[in-house]
Amino acid sequence: MTVLIVLKDEREIPALAQTLTKLLPEAELLCFSGPLPALAEARKTEIDIALLDVDLPELGGIDLGQYLRELYPFVNLIYLSEGPERAFEAISQHASGYLLKPAAAESVRREMDDLRHPASEKKQKRLFAQTFGNFELFVDGKPVMFKYTRTKEIVALLINNRGAQTTNGEIIATLWEDDGDPEKKASYLSNLRQDLQNTFSRLKLNGIILKQRGSLAIATDRIECDLFDWLEKKQESRYHYLGDYMNQYSWPEVMHAELDEISWSFDEE
Repeated sequence: MTVLIVLKDEREIPALAQTLTKLLPEAELLCFSGPLPALAEARKTEIDIALLDVDLPELGGIDLGQYLRELYPFVNLIYLSEGPERAFEAISQHASGYLLKPAAAESVRREMDDLRHPASEKKQKRLFAQTFGNFELFVDGKPVMFKYTRTKEIVALLINNRGAQTTNGEIIATLWEDDGDPEKKASYLSNLRQDLQNTFSRLKLNGIILKQRGSLAIATDRIECDLFDWLEKKQESRYHYLGDYMNQYSWPEVMHAELDEISWSFDEE
């Protein structure tokens, strides 16, 4: 669990952080006195709970909360203020809580015990990747529709690579092999990457694709995937490998052979 704290007076942060450490000893705390660095961090790290000062410089706490909600629809927003004047805005935003400063430890505890989106509610990941049989992507149970069919194939490749950063050159070599002009393929890949970003942003799936300069990776801990679950749990997995893997693509033969070997080893036990 990751907890974001953003208070305009940095002197107030240690006391609140200490209270949260006692209440949520396994949580990772991210503490900021400015909203813009906090938002930049939130674009890289999934936030479960955000305690936000209503009166922040540059970007108000309510506005920051709205940005966080767009990134993570199930984030628990808890606002802190010196008075009740902004409480209606928080309620309209369906915030999890509203505390008057200085927040007493007991008040913080009550908010942690009564989160709008409990951790148990978030165990079900929104994105499911099916690799056994034909490759398919589902969000909230519905197939993901990309502008280009090759965009889905890029996601398939990233999942096949199980979280490893995959360079643009590797993507081009895998998807097109030696077919056509490399410069044109690089331009096409740029369009595919933009399609991927636009589609996942529209579906509020920020943070699924990990981007570095000239490469992409999949955040394996942010998705449900039959391949990942089966490799981790083997015969205890809810999914069963029956010899078919990403059938519509020709390039996963190495992984396909590896899965066959693992499956055959079960019969020898």
